[in-house]
Amino acid sequence: MSAEIHEFQVEARQLLQLMIHSIYSNKDVFLRELVSNASDALDKLRLEALRDDALDADVSDLHIALDADAQARTLTVRDNGVGMSRDEVVSLIGTIASSGTARLLQELKDTKDADAAAGLIGQFGVGFYSAFMVADEVTVVTRRAGESQGTRWTSRGEGTYTVEAADDAPQGTAVTLHLKPADAENQLHDYTDSWKLREIVKRYSDFITWPIRMPAHATTAADPGGDSAGEGAESGPAALETVNSMKALWARSREEVTDEEYHELYKHLAHDWLDPAETILLRAEGTFEYQALLFIPSHAPHDLFTRDQRRGLQLYVKRVHIMDDCEELLPPYLRFVKGVVDAQDLSLNVSREILQQDRQIQMIHRRLTKKVLSTLKDLMTSAPDRYATVWREFGRALKEGLLSDFDNRDTLLSLCSFASTHDADEPTTLAQYVERMKEGQEEIYYLTGDSREAVENSPHMEAFRAKGIEVLLLTDSVDEVWVTAVPAFDGKQLRSVAKGEVDLDAGEQDKQTVSDRENQQKEYTDLLSWMTGELTQDVKEVRLSTRLIVSPACLVSDTYDITPALETMYRAMGQDVPHTKRILELNPGHPLVSSLNKAHTERNGDPDDSGLGDIAELLYGMALIAEGGALKDPARFAKLMADRLTV
Repeated sequence: MSAEIHEFQVEARQLLQLMIHSIYSNKDVFLRELVSNASDALDKLRLEALRDDALDADVSDLHIALDADAQARTLTVRDNGVGMSRDEVVSLIGTIASSGTARLLQELKDTKDADAAAGLIGQFGVGFYSAFMVADEVTVVTRRAGESQGTRWTSRGEGTYTVEAADDAPQGTAVTLHLKPADAENQLHDYTDSWKLREIVKRYSDFITWPIRMPAHATTAADPGGDSAGEGAESGPAALETVNSMKALWARSREEVTDEEYHELYKHLAHDWLDPAETILLRAEGTFEYQALLFIPSHAPHDLFTRDQRRGLQLYVKRVHIMDDCEELLPPYLRFVKGVVDAQDLSLNVSREILQQDRQIQMIHRRLTKKVLSTLKDLMTSAPDRYATVWREFGRALKEGLLSDFDNRDTLLSLCSFASTHDADEPTTLAQYVERMKEGQEEIYYLTGDSREAVENSPHMEAFRAKGIEVLLLTDSVDEVWVTAVPAFDGKQLRSVAKGEVDLDAGEQDKQTVSDRENQQKEYTDLLSWMTGELTQDVKEVRLSTRLIVSPACLVSDTYDITPALETMYRAMGQDVPHTKRILELNPGHPLVSSLNKAHTERNGDPDDSGLGDIAELLYGMALIAEGGALKDPARFAKLMADRLTV
């Protein structure tokens, strides 16, 4: 087949340009990314060969090889792993198939920090593009295991790439970089120097479980290490040495491993360019043995809340890689946790269906979940600033656990932080809220909404603000759901300020106040009854309010009714939820309401021709708008408003 010229997808081209123009200060990481991709390819072939006995693939000596040519100024990273078909080459290298691409590109445009920008790119698993930081041209020769036809891909990163057949391609993938000239000022080392390559591999990829081999050259003057082949060298004219230790970090004691080594393993597993926020090492011994090395990232991946997000830990059995993205090891709300679990007593051909029923996997699931949550609890105390970052990035996911993980609900509640009227800048825990509760206060008050600004300015907040009573401001979509499932914290009921009747003066009223309230209720009885009938299609009741200070009206739900936001959410998920009418509360101290009552009284209960019905409709519409709701007929509302405002 003749060579074909393709154009990069627009997003891929933009990312390429960011790489070419040196967004990342440390160019050495290109090799880490290419070695990581090669390691993944070997893992995949190992799995495919395990599951498909008929696969025509050589798995006798799986490895990664580095080959530098100083004269030609090329560096080749080669593996004999799963390889790629022609279609896979085009789809995996020329296209970024992600629903979060637009968001990524916008964040890249907004960020001013080069390393932060590189971190964003790392989220997308497109580390291959980092090759263009050090190369003017990149060639990929690959053949998928089990296929006879290979493919050659070539590009200078300038918007197009060439794809053609490669009849002599061996199994696996070889990435050849035509290197830019060495330039100390721009941190471009001579990546054909064997000592430099060894140094990078040792720093970033020493833990890779496959051998990384290089020609065992004699020591040169440029080699500051003064070491040649060293341990693991092989004899012969093409002597090779394995330059990584291949030691599983999770099988070594904490004292033997540096934080930097743990961080590099995390970056390999997560395809991230930034250090994790926390490292967790766990060993279980006895009748059922396993080791776990887990990482809590320092930032959320772009696809954390997308349906097609791949989640789960890597599963090993006796150091043999068995499965990527093993979902059974942690609950969905901890899907951001990355890491490795190495079990001793599982079968090498274990399947996802078996894992779902396996008692040992269920035990690991429970133990790992408790360990992650206890680590977060400790972090909350020992490093509050670092925990604040973790909560900001993953709090929304953690709150999902309040709905699904009853066993750990108390721990999750203690980990939660919320915006509050107590402090405009610092969030609060539920325990801190309870400590600040006013004398006699028995409930934890909250209000849900789309944004902090909308919630703080809600009419429902007026009496609470006037009384100085703290209210939690819940603005995540999951907040609408979990508050209905969690009845209390530390014996204190959770109570929405937009539900049921609220009377913050109930315990302070004297006989005169009670009498005034009763007289006011009698004064407005006819108006409330008339308005209930007038607005019967929209509300179940119209009543006087004790929560309004400034606004004329607000809409509230009955104590156990579903909220409009939750109703909308369920419908979006395809559930048929009946519409629930709400209650319109009026502020008897507002001039608009008192004048409406006076006009209604003067007409002796016959307001049909007085236009009072329009005012009742306007009051309902204003209450709906004030809470961020949508009018059924905005044009009619605008006309009624214009008619009433006419001088």
